Amino acid sequence: MPTYSYRCTTCNHAFDIHQSFSDASLTECPSCGGKLRKVFGNLGVTFNGSGFYRNDARASSSTVSSSSSSNAGASSSD
Repeated sequence: MPTYSYRCTTCNHAFDIHQSFSDASLTECPSCGGKLRKVFGNLGVTFNGSGFYRNDARASSSTVSSSSSSNAGASSSD
């Protein structure tokens, strides 16, 4: 079950709560009865490995073409 962070716009009371995806968002502060807003933070997602960046695909394709041309030149010299 995900944890959501809320902060009151009136008294700045902040708290975290475990809620299901299907549960409705909280709207009323438990301390003062003011309006609540969800607080969004950094996501814990990392993309590891090759192919996630534009320059990764370009680097691998240029490496393949340069290695095949150098092999062709070496075999014709023998």
